[in-house]
Amino acid sequence: MMDNEGISELFAGLGRVSIRRMFGGKGIYHEGLIIAIEVGGELMLKADASSAPDFLAAGSQQWTYTGKRYGKLVTMPYWTVPDDAMDDPDEMKVWAQRAYEAALRAGK
Repeated sequence: MMDNEGISELFAGLGRVSIRRMFGGKGIYHEGLIIAIEVGGELMLKADASSAPDFLAAGSQQWTYTGKRYGKLVTMPYWTVPDDAMDDPDEMKVWAQRAYEAALRAGK
């Protein structure tokens, strides 16, 4: 699990983020909107129909889990951070901005 300081540093290019504990992980918020989550030690960014193809093209994986009720695969609107972005603040800023834009679209 990443510490809050490390998460804040990753998102510094986007601006201030707040971090809240949620369902065994963390929710990462910018301007009051959830833009990312950390689950099982993995950081994932919010995406939608507009941005998901970019994540797919970058080799990211969409978060899925098997639902308890019917055993069906459930897909969530969060994708792993592209490898290049974890080591490059400028690249992370681009992906964090995409996540924020997806959150803005989801809120409308």
